[in-house]
Amino acid sequence: MRIVNKTFTELAVGDVAEQRRLITQDDLYVFAVSSGNHNPMHLTDSDLDGDGKTERVAPGMFVASLISAVLGMQLPGAGTLYRQQMLNFHARAHAGEELICRVEVLEKLPDGAVRLSTTVRRVADDSVILTGEAVVDAPVAKFDCDALDLPGLIVQRHRHFEALLARARPLPALPTAVVCPDDAKSLDGALLAMRESIITPILIGMADRIRAAAIDIGADLTGIEIIDCPTDIGAATLACTLVNEGRAAAVMKGHLHTEDLLKPMLDKVAGLRMGRRFTHVFVMDVPGQPEPVMVTDAAINIAPDLATKVDICQNAIDLALSLGMEPRVGVLSAVETVNPAIQSSIDAALLSKMADRGQISGGLVEGPLAMDNAVDMGAARTKGLKGMVAGRANILVVPDIDAGNMLAKQLAFMSHAESAGLVLGAKVPVILNSRSDSAMSRLASCAVAAVHHFASGARG
Repeated sequence: MRIVNKTFTELAVGDVAEQRRLITQDDLYVFAVSSGNHNPMHLTDSDLDGDGKTERVAPGMFVASLISAVLGMQLPGAGTLYRQQMLNFHARAHAGEELICRVEVLEKLPDGAVRLSTTVRRVADDSVILTGEAVVDAPVAKFDCDALDLPGLIVQRHRHFEALLARARPLPALPTAVVCPDDAKSLDGALLAMRESIITPILIGMADRIRAAAIDIGADLTGIEIIDCPTDIGAATLACTLVNEGRAAAVMKGHLHTEDLLKPMLDKVAGLRMGRRFTHVFVMDVPGQPEPVMVTDAAINIAPDLATKVDICQNAIDLALSLGMEPRVGVLSAVETVNPAIQSSIDAALLSKMADRGQISGGLVEGPLAMDNAVDMGAARTKGLKGMVAGRANILVVPDIDAGNMLAKQLAFMSHAESAGLVLGAKVPVILNSRSDSAMSRLASCAVAAVHHFASGARG
C-alpha cells in the first residue's frame, strides 16, 4: 500500500475521498485503553439505557476518528494537520456494523487552509451517523511512499473461552467430585463454575477447612454436599468411588498434590483406568490466534515413549473433536526433518505414519515439526513444508514434560494466554488446575470438561 497526498495546489473544490471500516469489539477495547474512556456502554453486553437491547455502542469520538483517518491518509493526505472540526451526531454506531466515511473539499482558503465536509454513514441502511465540517492545513510538499510499518496490536481478550462457556452453560450441570477444596482459590473456582450452571460440586476433604475457606471468600455453602475426609489420598479415593457409583461425572483437583489426586485413579480395581494412559492437555486461548491451541503433555508424562505418545495424540484428538475443532496435530521436535540423533524427530515421524495407517484416528498428524513451522504458515512455506498441518497445527505434542511446561508457561506469561487443564484417559474428565491459575482458567477447565463429557457421550 502506498500513501500519496494531494498538496494545496493540487486540491480542487469537489474532490472526494471515502473509506469503509468495520467496527469490531476489539476496536472499542483499543480505543478505551488509549483514550481512558472506560464507559461500560461501549464495552459490555449490559442494557444500561433500559431499551431492552445490549450496548457496545461505538464512542462518538471513535466514529469521529474515522474522519481523521481519511484526512490524514487520503484527502488531503500525509502532512495534513487539523485546525478545526465541527461534529453533529445523528445516530449511534455499534460493534459489528460497517461504516463509510466521506470527505469533500468545499473551499480553498487564502492562507493555505482547506474546508471540507465530513460525513459518516452506516453501510447497511445508509443512515447518517455523523455530519460536520473540518478545516485543515493542507500539505505543501508532495508525499509518495510506501505505508509505514507500524507495530501490530493484540487485544488480550479470550474470545475462545467466552464461546466455550456459552456452549457449556445450557448443558446439564456436571456432577463433579471436588477433591480437597480447602483453600480460597480452589473453592472459589468450583463455586464459580456452579454459579455458571456448569458443574454441581460435591466437596470432599476436611469439612472444617472447607467451611473456613468459604468464610474467607464470603461464600455460602448451603445446599452443597460436603463429605468429610481427613486425608488427601482418602479424599481422592472417595472421588473415584463416587465416579464408579455413578454419582460423579468428573473430578476436580483442589488444594492437594497432583500425584495424590491421581494415585487412587490408577488403581486397577477401584480406580478410573479404562485402557489408555492418563495424559494431560492444556487448552489455551491465546490472544490473536484464530482458534484454541492445545499443548500436550505438559503435566503428567515426564519422558513419554512412543506408545505413550500414541495415547497423548489420541486423547487430544478426541478432546478437540468434542470442542468442535478440526484436529491438526503437530508433533514437535527441534527440527522438521528426521534426525537419527534426535529421538523426538524419530517418534514424530512414526506417529505421523501410524496416523496414516489408522493407528491414530480422528485427526491429521504430522511430524516432525519445529515450533515455528508448526504454527506459522510463512515459516512452513520457507521450509517447503506442505500438507494440512504445517503452519496450521492446533494440537502441539511436545517431546517431554520439560518442553511442554516451558511452552505452556511461555504462552501464559508472555503471550497472555488463559489455559484450561484436563487429564484424559480416565473414565471421566479430571479437571486439573495449578494453584496460580486465574478464576477464568478454572471456569474454562470446568467448561471444557462439561463439553467433552456430553460430546463424547453423544459420539458413543
